[in-house]
Amino acid sequence: MKYCQGTKCHTYDTADRKKGSKGNKVQQTRKRTNFYYGGGNFCTLSCQDDWFATHGNNAINHFGRVTSPITLTEDNAWQRRYNHHRWQRPDEQLAEYIEVNMITNEERNCEQ
Repeated sequence: MKYCQGTKCHTYDTADRKKGSKGNKVQQTRKRTNFYYGGGNFCTLSCQDDWFATHGNNAINHFGRVTSPITLTEDNAWQRRYNHHRWQRPDEQLAEYIEVNMITNEERNCEQ
């Protein structure tokens, strides 16, 4: 079990966040085995947005802020894709995946 990392998760008024006996109710951060937002760290998009509003700038500065444009060139534009030609020509022995250049649309066999 793990806790939602949202900085304001405990402030959202839902039944599953209320804990304690009748006169001693408190609201707690959600605890679950699986979360579906932010790589499995947040229970809702609101909690993910709250965390980013609080910690986003520090996280970007720590892991590396982009300070110049990232450029896609013919040399680094290769992307691995499923080979759709396989179902068009089933009698040929074609590789399951190919590499496609995102700039030139050139195709080549994928080195696996």
